[in-house]
Amino acid sequence: MKIHLKIWRQDSTEAKGKFVDYDLSEVDAHMSFLEMLDSLNELLISRNERVIEFDHDCREGICGQCGVMINGRAHGPLDHTTTCQLHMRTFQDGDTILIEPFRAAAFPVLRDLKIDRSAFDRIIQAGGFISANTGQAPEANSIPIAHETAESAFDSAACIGCGACVASCKNASAALFTSAKISHLAQLPQGKIEHRVRVRKMTLQMDAEKFGACSDTEACAVECPQQISISNIARMNREYLVTSLFSI
Repeated sequence: MKIHLKIWRQDSTEAKGKFVDYDLSEVDAHMSFLEMLDSLNELLISRNERVIEFDHDCREGICGQCGVMINGRAHGPLDHTTTCQLHMRTFQDGDTILIEPFRAAAFPVLRDLKIDRSAFDRIIQAGGFISANTGQAPEANSIPIAHETAESAFDSAACIGCGACVASCKNASAALFTSAKISHLAQLPQGKIEHRVRVRKMTLQMDAEKFGACSDTEACAVECPQQISISNIARMNREYLVTSLFSI
């Protein structure tokens, strides 16, 4: 396959960026999208040019590090697919592919396609945990949890923190990410003890990171590779409303 690429290049957070054109003439349709970028970087190295920097780790759709905007869509044209799990057979010979980083004030560009997602880490640090005595884990059946509740909590916990929800939202809201982390713990007995403190601290930190407000367009859920439900946002809002009625 022959592919024409328009890739965002930016030397640093403070530098001005621009799109740069590249052509690849021997792209295997079975390559993953990141393998295609690897082959481009090998070509740039042979030319003594600076490689294109992008985030990746597991390349198995688990870590959430690989997200970029591909032709204006977070993670590319396939539904519920991370960038690393996207393959070049999705595109046609001769296609032009526009590649740029996720755009949000809370996700500053570090270089090229590489962004700083540490705002998500600070939201988790604000309250996405439980306080527990150290020691051996309790026996699994000592805390009975209904199957439906356990499954719902697991579905919320499946969020990989890739940031596609932020990138696809017109307000750059982190409501889906934050609500998934809140919902995961709010549904389990271990998380109910601190649920009022947790929802307040995490939502306040989300606002402090300058993420936008949720306007319920549901674009976040459409682009989420893990299919995190928009119902998590409703649960977060309900938890926050109830919390606001009590002194904590």
